Amino acid sequence: MGFTAEELAYLAGQRLGRLATVQPDGTLQVSPVGFTYNPETATIDIRGWKMAASRKYRNVAENGRVAFVVDDVPSVNPWRVRCLEIRGRGEAVDGPEPIIRIHPRRIISFGLDQPDQDAHTLTANKRDVSA
Repeated sequence: MGFTAEELAYLAGQRLGRLATVQPDGTLQVSPVGFTYNPETATIDIRGWKMAASRKYRNVAENGRVAFVVDDVPSVNPWRVRCLEIRGRGEAVDGPEPIIRIHPRRIISFGLDQPDQDAHTLTANKRDVSA
């Protein structure tokens, strides 16, 4: 099972996510990135200006370890949060337009299908998916 209908709808309505990669010395790098869901490959594709020269792209090419988060706070009164975390294998795709492609292995989401529920009582939808 890949993304749920609620998760895909949420991704389609968001513009910004945060990509975490592992640098050669083992420290983490987190970068705000634009993204799209690719239905043909069931992946998250990240594009950017001079992508192939970026540290995040080189990190992915070197070790492929990534985590990606999209979240927001649609209301502060009452407090409402939504989040989608994707852990998986990153692929540095070379070509005319280099991209980072995330192949999900673990998906964690909350607040997407429970929009009126108190944030402290939300149930996370956690599952492993095939990559």
